[in-house]
Amino acid sequence: MENLVNLGAVGLFIAAFLAATILPLSSEIVLTTLLLSGLSPVTLVIVATVGNVAGSLTNYALGYWASLGIIKKWLRMSEDEFTRAEQRFRKYGMLSLCFAWIPIIGDPLTVMAGVLRIRLLWFVILVSTGKLLRYLAISYIVLQAT
Repeated sequence: MENLVNLGAVGLFIAAFLAATILPLSSEIVLTTLLLSGLSPVTLVIVATVGNVAGSLTNYALGYWASLGIIKKWLRMSEDEFTRAEQRFRKYGMLSLCFAWIPIIGDPLTVMAGVLRIRLLWFVILVSTGKLLRYLAISYIVLQAT
């Protein structure tokens, strides 16, 4: 059983990490499957959150260190789209990072935070809060439905 827990946690971490990048993956399916298998919800929520935040930190690092040309190509954004994304980020501010878990907008949001050199401490706090609340909500819904 311990091997199942370890394999499940590693798989969930990888899925959550990759889901936070531009890859079209869903960590929710893995989390749900593991919750339904009876593994510890607390452990699973922590592992999923850490993995997903680590993926977002990868996006942040890309935005921080990569050239704008590479970033635009990676995100498949035109100059106008990039400018609008930057304007939206500036308009809604750092609190928008609480919504970095939302598909389609989350990845560019975390990259833009790196481009704009948002303080790493605030980035981690806000992104982690949003992602933790999301995984808690998913876990609650799944466990209540069973």
